[in-house]
Amino acid sequence: QLLLVESGGGLVQAGGSRRLSCAASARTFSLSTMCWFRQAPGKEREFVVSITRNSVYTNYADSVKGRFTISRDNAKNTVYLEMNSLKPEDTAVYYCAAKPGAGTRYDYWGQGTLVTVSS
Repeated sequence: QLLLVESGGGLVQAGGSRRLSCAASARTFSLSTMCWFRQAPGKEREFVVSITRNSVYTNYADSVKGRFTISRDNAKNTVYLEMNSLKPEDTAVYYCAAKPGAGTRYDYWGQGTLVTVSS
């Protein structure tokens, strides 16, 4: 079992920055691919970015490429999402998720943290 807790959400002006964190409860975090998803009001959840367990590979959605950066600290069981040049369309609840080991699904999800970008 892996418990994920996001933090760092809040209100930010367009063009500003925000850093989200996702803390995991178990050491299996270091064996998991981690991902950030988001869900805007009235829209379906969408993929934002993922990072492999050893941070070698990352994959970004086109909508955030060049503005968002994912990183992780396996010693702290934490994954981060640095968001820069924020736009109103980035307003959403941001969720972190974990795909353990060789799994094919993101089995573990946090409760989400709301980021609101004002214009």
